Amino acid sequence: MTPFVLLGRFFIEFVKEIGGVFILLYRFIQVLPKTFSNIKNILVQMETIGIGSVPLVIVTSLFVGAVTSIQAAYQFQGYVPLRFLGTVVGKSVILELGPVLTALVVGGRVSASIAAELGTMKVTEQIDAMEMIAIDPVEFLVLPRIIAATIMLPVLTIFSDLLAILGGMVVARISMGVSYNLFTAGLKLLFESQDLIGGLMKTFVFGFLIALMGCYNGFVTKGGAEGVGIATMRAVVSSCLLILISNYLLATLIFRIIFAPSY
Repeated sequence: MTPFVLLGRFFIEFVKEIGGVFILLYRFIQVLPKTFSNIKNILVQMETIGIGSVPLVIVTSLFVGAVTSIQAAYQFQGYVPLRFLGTVVGKSVILELGPVLTALVVGGRVSASIAAELGTMKVTEQIDAMEMIAIDPVEFLVLPRIIAATIMLPVLTIFSDLLAILGGMVVARISMGVSYNLFTAGLKLLFESQDLIGGLMKTFVFGFLIALMGCYNGFVTKGGAEGVGIATMRAVVSSCLLILISNYLLATLIFRIIFAPSY
């Protein structure tokens, strides 16, 4: 098989996947007006996605803040006073580390869970059975998960930001002798509300993409238990890649256009 044939097959499969995602997205938009009739399912998914991810977010955030503080202090040695340590930790966490790492960690858990659940329903023909009795699987399965993930990821990110800054503050006090007052003063020094707003704006998109990739890969699962495993892996990989790609695009849009500095 020639490289051109392999490249052609890859391109066809890629276009097929993109088309499948947009078809699911179109069907989601069609059932979006029925959101309020699915409040109960949405609340259940919000608990599963949000509350279930809290322990993971706690551990991740504390250590992210701690290592950010240590690395910043190391870079400051002999060049920058440690009173700016809180500034660097706060800016780093709020702008990038909090939103992106929370999305990656939660996305791996949530997209895998959604893909495995829906993939199992697909290979056991439960989704086909729903369609046979006139229940729209997109409305019943996809809508609550996407709405819940879109709502809960910003909430988790706020929680993550607070814990990461707290972790950085504690490590700065224990390891570098920076007092809490000095760290807090540095934190307030260059804080701007648009930094927090911009970081949270990105997380709405991240949450949407995480759930969308989980639902899509679950819906196209085939091949029994092995297929469920493959769908789960594809959901995690695709959601993480889309988070990183969209992070660049959103950062450009938000901080270079919407909140562009005026000179």
